[in-house]
Amino acid sequence: MNRFKAAALLLTTTLFWGITFTIVKQAVESVDVFVFLAQRFILALLLILPIIAVKGKKLDGHTLRQGCLMGLFLFGAYAFQTMALLYTSASNTGFLTGLNVVLVPVMSALMLRHRIPLPIKIAVALSLAGLFLLCGNGDWHFNLGDILAAVCAICVSLHLIYTGEFARSSDYYWLTAIQLGVVALLSTVCALVRRHEVLVWHPQLLGTLLICSLIATVFAFLVQTSMQRFISHTNTALIFCTEPVFAAAYAWLAINERLGLFGLLGAVLILAGMVVSVLPERGAGGVVAGESEASVLEEFRVGE
Repeated sequence: MNRFKAAALLLTTTLFWGITFTIVKQAVESVDVFVFLAQRFILALLLILPIIAVKGKKLDGHTLRQGCLMGLFLFGAYAFQTMALLYTSASNTGFLTGLNVVLVPVMSALMLRHRIPLPIKIAVALSLAGLFLLCGNGDWHFNLGDILAAVCAICVSLHLIYTGEFARSSDYYWLTAIQLGVVALLSTVCALVRRHEVLVWHPQLLGTLLICSLIATVFAFLVQTSMQRFISHTNTALIFCTEPVFAAAYAWLAINERLGLFGLLGAVLILAGMVVSVLPERGAGGVVAGESEASVLEEFRVGE
């Protein structure tokens, strides 16, 4: 029952992550990207501070430095993802962001000088073929939004890798709060540099801000920290693979956004690569090779 409840709650969280691609795309059509990000993360920070007051341990300089570094990568992920939605579809952004499932074990292996397991090599090949079809429509002419979304996937991957390292030695609650604060601060600075006011009431954004801040950030964080104790690394990563599927499905229902034949084939190949990337490879003595890389996926999720 605990495993079933954990899977159901994680799947619900992933559903909301998928939905946010479309609602954020609609939001940034009427307000500056960094104004939206600043308001979203200021609200998320205010919502999570009471939790930190109850659950968090004493803050030290070590945790502060780690949280700031993770916050830089998290800001890059959100900034590039949100800007990508200005130039490409919510479906493309969802699948391209989802490439972090493949990139995390690849980058972890390169950074730690480990052998790249066979399933990851297959996943990379499938994902590259999928990118060729999804974004290039059969050729290599990618638009700016697709490139920004790919950069977002790299930032997400680096964030996940460092989170997997830092969360073992520092208070997880404070790490999360510091990250939210860094993203809020940097977004505010970028908005002001672009001569946009941040503390301005935009009534049309209320629903979007509540969903993104309360559900896709605070609720998602609470679900992950409480539910992943009852479910395996592989099952968690497989659940996360459904995010771009939810993103494409909601974009189709809400704004009639369609992938087309090449795009659909590319999306299927990318999804296949994501699933293959979390399949275990048995090493000597029955030890799962690449388990440390796969476990990084469940440490923290950006919340799209």
